[in-house]
Amino acid sequence: MADPFPDTPGRLVAEPVPGDNAPALSVSELSLALKRMVEGEFGHVRLRGEISGWKRAASGHAYLALKDADAVIDGVIWRGAASAIPFQPQDGIEVIVTGKLTTYPGRSKYQIVIDRMELAGEGALMALFEKLKAGLAGEGLFDRERKQPLPYMPKVIGVVTSPTGAVIRDILHRLADRFPSHVLVWPVKVQGDGAAQEVANAIRGFDALAEGGAVPRPDLLIVARGGGSIEDLWAFNEEAVVRAVAACRIPVISAVGHETDTSLCDFAADLRAPTPTAAAEIAVPVLADVRHTLATLAHRTERCVRRYHERAGERLAALVRVLPRRDALLGPQRQKMDDLGGRLDRALERRVTLARGQLDRSAGALRPAMLDQRLAAARQRLEGIGRHLDLVHPNRPLEKGYAWVEARGTRKVIGTAEGARAAGAVTLHFIDGAVDARVERPGGKSYDAARPEQPSLL
Repeated sequence: MADPFPDTPGRLVAEPVPGDNAPALSVSELSLALKRMVEGEFGHVRLRGEISGWKRAASGHAYLALKDADAVIDGVIWRGAASAIPFQPQDGIEVIVTGKLTTYPGRSKYQIVIDRMELAGEGALMALFEKLKAGLAGEGLFDRERKQPLPYMPKVIGVVTSPTGAVIRDILHRLADRFPSHVLVWPVKVQGDGAAQEVANAIRGFDALAEGGAVPRPDLLIVARGGGSIEDLWAFNEEAVVRAVAACRIPVISAVGHETDTSLCDFAADLRAPTPTAAAEIAVPVLADVRHTLATLAHRTERCVRRYHERAGERLAALVRVLPRRDALLGPQRQKMDDLGGRLDRALERRVTLARGQLDRSAGALRPAMLDQRLAAARQRLEGIGRHLDLVHPNRPLEKGYAWVEARGTRKVIGTAEGARAAGAVTLHFIDGAVDARVERPGGKSYDAARPEQPSLL
């Protein structure tokens, strides 16, 4: 670039130049001028590009870049506009944005402030669908092991759907025809801004109900919506709905759209129904079929019991036929009893005969003459013993003038002089009585054992 002042040598301090009527601008003044020019020239624009570097700040504002094959432009979405985006932006998704072109002086760059963001056609929408599906599947939210079995006969059924559409009427009508049940409806929006969050909150709300509370806890949930385009059903592809369905502890049937429609909610649910009406048919059995099944089972049970009794009777009859007859079983015992009875009679007769013989032999020894002889012999022996006793009786010597001596008061017989001296006082027993005496020395003195002399009895 040519120097506008070629004849002016380099200077240390800037000074006014003759003929120059443009003062020096500050950086802020230049940035503000550029900002006004860009905003005045372009105003609102629509851009098509691929999202790159998507980031949401803690403040709620979102920052990103839009790029194509040759250029990149930064973008910002303020919190209010970011919360109104009907899908979850991700890197690599092609979108069309509408906003105002402006500059950011703090970094000397231009950017677009985005007011609205849309997917760039159904192709972009399908690309976002597949990307979301791959990411959630990688977390295991669609694994078969997570699926819960459906209750065969739920007492309470929760339905998450619009309260005004044909879907709820079809579900209630089908349930009433098949198996009248207690139905709880959680009304939600099924399309548009905030629909995904309402559906996710309804699922979590049903799951948070306590057993035995004022509002009964459902045994089964049906998440339903009628058919539509992929854009109409997009709320059921949102990550919030998918995570709520996958985390729900109540079995969930997904009935979103018609048979050919598929949503990520279908993959996360425990079972997918092709239509809302089909979901009602899956949820409950046919009451008439249940009654018929019960009647059939009752009839089969009765037949089984009767057949069991019949077979038991047949087995008993077969066993009776092979068992031996009573006479055959008891015959040997009866014969043995008769034999033992005969032997007992003979043994008793023999015993009586032996006893009679013994009695006859003993009777000869019991004759009166024999008894008299034995009695006379016994009497002679007794008389001999009496005479002997008479001879040895203690009084017998007393009749001849003898006496026996005992210590007075002790009844102890004294047989020696030493015993008499020791006793001092004695009793003399004669044939006709007893006399007390005292042992003394000659001269009238009592006997002293220390001076042994011949005692005298006075």
